[in-house]
Amino acid sequence: MLSQVDTRTATFAEALREALREEMERDPRVFLMGEDIGRHGGIFKVTAGLREAFGPERVRDTPISELGITAAGVGAALTGMRPVVEIMFGDFITLAMDQIVNNAAKARYMLGGQVSVPITFRTTLGTARSAAAQHSQSLHAWFCHIPGLKVVIPSSPADAKGLLKTAIRDDNPVLFFEDKILYNRSDVLPDRDDCIPFGQASVVRCGSDVTVIATARMVGLALAAAEKLAQEGIDVEVVDPRTLVPLDADTLISSAIKTKRVIVLDQGCLRYGVTGEIAATIYDAAFDYLDAPIRRLAARQVPIPFSPALEQAVLPTEQHLIEEIRRLVT
Repeated sequence: MLSQVDTRTATFAEALREALREEMERDPRVFLMGEDIGRHGGIFKVTAGLREAFGPERVRDTPISELGITAAGVGAALTGMRPVVEIMFGDFITLAMDQIVNNAAKARYMLGGQVSVPITFRTTLGTARSAAAQHSQSLHAWFCHIPGLKVVIPSSPADAKGLLKTAIRDDNPVLFFEDKILYNRSDVLPDRDDCIPFGQASVVRCGSDVTVIATARMVGLALAAAEKLAQEGIDVEVVDPRTLVPLDADTLISSAIKTKRVIVLDQGCLRYGVTGEIAATIYDAAFDYLDAPIRRLAARQVPIPFSPALEQAVLPTEQHLIEEIRRLVT
């Protein structure tokens, strides 16, 4: 438990900026590339002030070419640098798939371990107040399917900072997904220079009646639902995987065995997504311990609408989760 002296408050964006600054100070091979990340500090202001601190050689504004940015980043990583490439909106990482999937992910394997590709791809996921279908998708599950890639999805400022530092130090390509709605959310942040190891889930709230496994902004939604249900005598455990690859199956399975009821919550589409993989992982190891089928809550299988009312209707809500938990435990 951190004492008051050990902590302070910071936003999600500030935590990411601190991680970038500290890693750039620690290792001169670390540099940043992306659209508008220099003079403008990035569209979400994560990189604000870093160009002034480290200069244009290490905080590089790039043309609007996701393919070109990633290609240059992969080349730099192969020659010994440690680039952090920002793809402004996760939707447009589709334009960089060849470099990420066919080059970054496979270079070490195809060259017999003679090279490493220490590159971090920072990008976004999630709806963001009527940004419409091409700026609101959550595509993180795609990359979990590709051998050679690691996939990170933090839900708090402390996790964002600690996991980003680990990503930058990793010798493998890492997809680091940042939920747009979280950038301005504040929480406690350790004053220590801590890295958070990949493959370690966080039990955010302990409980005994049902486990909710949630990602990104859905963690906060699950915690809010848990507080309301506590007034009804329903004790909810909330678990945040933090990294999807590697996945901490042991913690998820242990929680499922303890509570005997599980709901998996994610804002990606339901079909062929994160919720299905996590549910299958638990079924394989804990089927005999479960008192009810695993429930999955995720986005509807439709493009994200522009209309604010329809946008809200696409994603799971706190009330939806509360109703599902009530059904499981009664």
